[in-house]
Amino acid sequence: MTAPYEVAVRAEAELGEGPTWDAAAGRLLWIDILGCRLHTYDPATGRRGVRRTEQHIGAVKPRAGGGLVLNLRDGIGLLDPDGGFRWLHHEPVPGHRANDAAVAPDGALWAGTMRYDEAPGGGALSRVTGDGTVDVVLDDVAVSNGTGWSPDGRLMYYIDSPTRRVDVFDYADGRISGRRTLAEIEESAGFPDGLTVDAEGCVWVALWQGSAVRRYTPDGGLDRVIELPVPLVTACAFGGDGLTDLYVTTARVGLTEPSALAGSLFVVPGAGKGLAQPPFAG
Repeated sequence: MTAPYEVAVRAEAELGEGPTWDAAAGRLLWIDILGCRLHTYDPATGRRGVRRTEQHIGAVKPRAGGGLVLNLRDGIGLLDPDGGFRWLHHEPVPGHRANDAAVAPDGALWAGTMRYDEAPGGGALSRVTGDGTVDVVLDDVAVSNGTGWSPDGRLMYYIDSPTRRVDVFDYADGRISGRRTLAEIEESAGFPDGLTVDAEGCVWVALWQGSAVRRYTPDGGLDRVIELPVPLVTACAFGGDGLTDLYVTTARVGLTEPSALAGSLFVVPGAGKGLAQPPFAG
């Protein structure tokens, strides 16, 4: 099944990623990892903003007290409401960078890392609390990517892209257990990248080298495919009034002849109903 899409922001992001709806500000946050840029987009006015970061940025999320939390190459940083920057956790690791991240129902940030060479076992998924405490949850990861929770908060979905799987865990009190496979992505469809969970508990998965976003039911059944005109589809999130519009980031890195739309931010109006995302408790 296909769905109509629109170009929300025409851009040439090297590695567009991490769309996140900032409900308090009524805007979408998204990033260009390799371009070291944090983008904002207000769909009501069309107003766009950009802030350059000093290093590669893997994710950005709103904070409960205002400002933003950043998953950066060398650790977890905080942008205060006045625009000032400070480190919450600073731990540079040569050859590593940050990647996707998500905020759990309890307000902790689950932040992924990976090696630049994408070596198996070189990345990790860590839980970061508001006081800066970091606990490594998964330490045998290649490319830590999409993370999200079911509407009742009892399940956590997770993607380590080279596995071509969407995995699901039982989740309780900040801990995960019982890892199993929700869905496997066939080789011809590309690699699973970012994900988001909707109000019906279905999991939307962006497909790198797959030119599409797929929606999987809670039992792992494929029930919807949204095709896009670019190959490197990276992540998706619901936003806008009522959280009914699906925003999708894309990339152009490594493409020998990228199309004019590669690296743009797309939107599928009325795609479904998203879940309100908690802010980072720090």
